[in-house]
Amino acid sequence: MITDDAELAKLLPGLEASPWIAVDTEADSLHSYPEKLCLIQISFAGGDRLVDPLASLSLEPLFDLLSTRELLLHGADFDLRLLRRSQGFVASAVFDTMLAARLLGFEKFGLRDLARDLLDVHLDKGSQRANWSRRPLTPRMIDYAIADTRHLEPLASRLRQQLAELGRLDWHKESCARLVAACQEVSEPDPERVWRIKGSSRLDPQSLAVLRALWHWREGEALARNRPPYFVVSHEHLLGIAKRSQEEGAPLPDALRPRQRREVAAEVERALALPPAELPKRDVASRPPRLAPDVRRRVDELRARRDKLAEELAINPTLIANKAELTGLAERPEEQAAAMMAWQRSLLGL
Repeated sequence: MITDDAELAKLLPGLEASPWIAVDTEADSLHSYPEKLCLIQISFAGGDRLVDPLASLSLEPLFDLLSTRELLLHGADFDLRLLRRSQGFVASAVFDTMLAARLLGFEKFGLRDLARDLLDVHLDKGSQRANWSRRPLTPRMIDYAIADTRHLEPLASRLRQQLAELGRLDWHKESCARLVAACQEVSEPDPERVWRIKGSSRLDPQSLAVLRALWHWREGEALARNRPPYFVVSHEHLLGIAKRSQEEGAPLPDALRPRQRREVAAEVERALALPPAELPKRDVASRPPRLAPDVRRRVDELRARRDKLAEELAINPTLIANKAELTGLAERPEEQAAAMMAWQRSLLGL
């Protein structure tokens, strides 16, 4: 595993000379908070390498090089967002093997499924939930990590050939470009929404105030303990405390430690003492407005056309247009068509 600048410098010329580069990442979202980049797997014509982003080395030269190349990835969305968030990295182009498989109509498009079906390679899945921040990595973890990139080049070659035979290479290229652009966007969570966990819509304003206070308390606790929030106190416990907060002597969950019980009780007391003006508003269940008859008729026509195309092409209909896009085409055809990809517009005759 590459752990210092000198070792990384030796890798770069080989990457630069390689006709292809495959990349994957591992994070520790199940074991620490916030999650961090723990491992970068790279395969290229010169072999397979693991780069340790937790070691004392500068990754800037590596990412400078990778930003100039088309990268082979599988299910690139997670990796690109993680690298953008943690390293500021933005890819220039990718070949996503999962996306290629979907555009070819594969019903099973996980890496292990594709490796088995197209390459007759059987990959181990035993380290999926491993703690990737641990050092040293076990031999099994190393093998698992390397396997995630080792087979991407032959897999991409097979998929690229099939896309070309079906005239769908441009579909894939445009879809990958759209994916890269989407992964560059970093949005901050809405502070008025982020604490509203599942089930909170039924709470009254005072109970919502308690939930909000407890959610922020849990965030601080998670950061201090370097543990995912759910493993500090579950959503279900937070919701239960908030629901019972106005009951005299309501018990707190046994899972809370003595210190946590004191702190939670104080948060509940403070939240219940808030004046009405500072209480959060209840969520008003909002249903999308009913579509006008002519719009509904247009949606049905578009859906029928889309489904017929999807059946002929043997792909998932939502790849051509999802529900929101169909509605947009019926209500705002020019605006929605402009937001879609060229191959989608072409198939739909827009």
